[in-house]
Amino acid sequence: MTQRAAADLRPAGEDKMPSPFTGYRRGNGSLLVGLAEDVITSKAFDRYRGQVQLILTSPPFPLNRRKRYGNFQGEKYREWLAAFAPMFRELLTPDGSVVLEVGNAWEPRRPIMSTLTMESLLAFLKAGDLNLCQEFICNNPARLPSPIQWVNIERIRVKDSFTHIWWMSPTDRPKADNREVLVDYSDRMKTLLRKGSWNSGRRPSGHVIGEASFFTDNGGAIPSSVLSYSNTVSADSYRKYCLGHNLPVHPARMPREACEFFIKFLTAPGDLVFDPFAGSNTTGAVASELGRRWLAVEADPDYAMGSLGRFVAEGTR
Repeated sequence: MTQRAAADLRPAGEDKMPSPFTGYRRGNGSLLVGLAEDVITSKAFDRYRGQVQLILTSPPFPLNRRKRYGNFQGEKYREWLAAFAPMFRELLTPDGSVVLEVGNAWEPRRPIMSTLTMESLLAFLKAGDLNLCQEFICNNPARLPSPIQWVNIERIRVKDSFTHIWWMSPTDRPKADNREVLVDYSDRMKTLLRKGSWNSGRRPSGHVIGEASFFTDNGGAIPSSVLSYSNTVSADSYRKYCLGHNLPVHPARMPREACEFFIKFLTAPGDLVFDPFAGSNTTGAVASELGRRWLAVEADPDYAMGSLGRFVAEGTR
């Protein structure tokens, strides 16, 4: 870490963020350096219990190869992830949400998928007494083929290109508004709205479409639960900052578009968003841009330092 970069990552006074953790403050949020379980259970973090509207994070995936950012495998991973559920619930508002992005797992040295991610979800829900509101798929069509042995070498599988995103809440009706995440109408729908004609009536499914309701222009279409983002940005300010300060670039960055989607969908300006496994702190940067307050925790000081690149003058992209 360079001396210039290290100057921004220093012990923070009580007026800035909970001590004894180091970190930085930018705009309406703070990043703390430490293990998430230590920070969340600290006395200094009591002020945030019951105050967080959205916990949005991508915890370390259950990969077979150890990564610098830390990851468990097998039963240890399931137990480790589930242990966070009651901690997260204590932080949430009564109508708050938890959104976790978790990748797929494969059995070691075998061309079969592990059920570990699904088992981990069930364990997490049970440990936190949470409801599964909806499951999303986050597809990266530009992702490189993997697992290498089965896809590239033996050619007996197709590439694994998506992650699971699980939306959970302690209540059946958490704060949410899909009008905040509408997408553009298709060209076909735009034509139908302009023409004002439609073959109404009963469909093969038995559903009856009425013309009056169908031709209401709501400003956009309701998105599906399949999100698709290429996530291939290689020359953004974050990466430039890391390279310029001799800091490691985090290898598993959450898609910016996914952060924006869930923050808009599940929070309002002024709400508090928390990411306990911040990595490059995409969550904090996007939350700040959208007028939300934010908190983040990152265990690796170098990754934490590099995340300052999300807040440099040229923007957070």
